[in-house]
Amino acid sequence: MTLPVASGTAQAAEGQPADRQITARTETPALFDDEAGGDADADDPAIWVHPRDRARSLVIGTAKNGGLRVYDLAGREVQAIPTPAGGRFNNVDIVTGFRLGKSTADLAVVTDRGRDQLRFYRIDLATSRLRDVTVADPPLLFSADQAEVQEQATGYGLALRGDLAVVSRRHTTRLGFFRLRAHGGKVGYARRETLDLPRSFRLPNGTTWQPCGDPGEDPQVEGMVIDARANVLYASQEDVGLWRIDLRTKRRSIVERVAEYGVPYGADCTLDTAHDPGYGGRIRADVEGATLYEDYLLVSSQGDSRFYVYDRRTNRPLSSFAVVDGPATDGVQHSDGAAATSARLPGYPKGLLVLHDGENTPDDGRVSTDFKFVDWRSLGLR
Repeated sequence: MTLPVASGTAQAAEGQPADRQITARTETPALFDDEAGGDADADDPAIWVHPRDRARSLVIGTAKNGGLRVYDLAGREVQAIPTPAGGRFNNVDIVTGFRLGKSTADLAVVTDRGRDQLRFYRIDLATSRLRDVTVADPPLLFSADQAEVQEQATGYGLALRGDLAVVSRRHTTRLGFFRLRAHGGKVGYARRETLDLPRSFRLPNGTTWQPCGDPGEDPQVEGMVIDARANVLYASQEDVGLWRIDLRTKRRSIVERVAEYGVPYGADCTLDTAHDPGYGGRIRADVEGATLYEDYLLVSSQGDSRFYVYDRRTNRPLSSFAVVDGPATDGVQHSDGAAATSARLPGYPKGLLVLHDGENTPDDGRVSTDFKFVDWRSLGLR
C-alpha cells in the first residue's frame, strides 16, 4: 500500500534543524544484563504522580528478566519486583483511578513477554509501594497455548487509557485491544479486537518494499502512547515509521517514516543506500519510545540517538534534541522507552522527562543500562 502521510510531515533529512544538546539531571543505578546482575536490562519507564504529595511520586521501569525497578525522584531504587517464573517484563504504563471493588486504585501495568500476559501492580498511596493484584490465572494475550508462548511472538509494547489496554505482538504487525476488568480486588482483562498494520508497502515508484528481517518475522510495534484528548494511538512500527491511529475508526496515517523507508536490501539485510529512492523521513530506525507532554509529541530515533518533537495537534515537526554527557550523568544512546509528565514535581517545576539509556557509561566492561531524568525546561520548548 502507499502510505498516507499526515500534514506537515518532514520527508527528508535536508534542512533539518540542528539538535539541541541537553544533559540529564540525574540517573538511576546501572543495571547489568549478565548473571551477576540478574540479567537486568532497562527498557521502558513510566511516571506515577502521587495525587497528594508530589515528592513521593515514582518512576517505574522494566528490567526484562530483572523484573520491575521502582525509583524515587532522586533516581534512587526504592523497590525491586521480580518476574514470575518464566517472565520477562517489557513495557510498563500507568492507569489512575481504576475502579477496584468499592474503591479506586492507581495501577502499574506491565507486558510480560515471557509469559504472554499482562500483570498489574497496585500503587499504595500511603507507602508508595507496589503490590501485585493480577488475577490468579491471567489469559494469554495472543498465543493459542503454552507451546506457542515458547515461540515468543508474545505481548510486547503497551499503551493505556482508562480500562483500555493496547498491546503489540512481538515479531508481528498485530495490535490487540483489551478491556481491563476487576475481579474481587484483583485485575484481569479480555481481548476485544485486533488490528494488523501493513507488513509491505507500495512505493510511489510502483515497486513494493518490505523491511528485511528473519524468516517469519514481520515489522513489529513497540513504543506506543494514547492521546486521550484526540482519542488517538501513536504506535512506533520500528522499521517503518510512527503511525497515528484513530481509536474509533482505526483509520491510520504516518506521522513520519524512518529514513530507511523504501531503501532496497542487499545480502544479510544490509541497506543498499546507493539506491535510496528518497522516500524516508528523519528518524533513523528503529523508531521507538513515544510520549506526550501537554502540546507535544516526542519519539525516539534509536538509530542515531536523537529525539524528535512534534506538535500534538497537527503532528507538524518542531525540533529535535540529543542528550549528551554532562556534569551529573553520561548521555543517552539507542533509547527504547520514554515517559513525560507536565506535573510540577520537586526539582522539576515544569515537568519531568525520563528516557531509557541503552549504553550507560562507565560500565567497567559490562553491558549496562539505566534511566535518565531530564528537566523539561532544558528542551527549550516552554
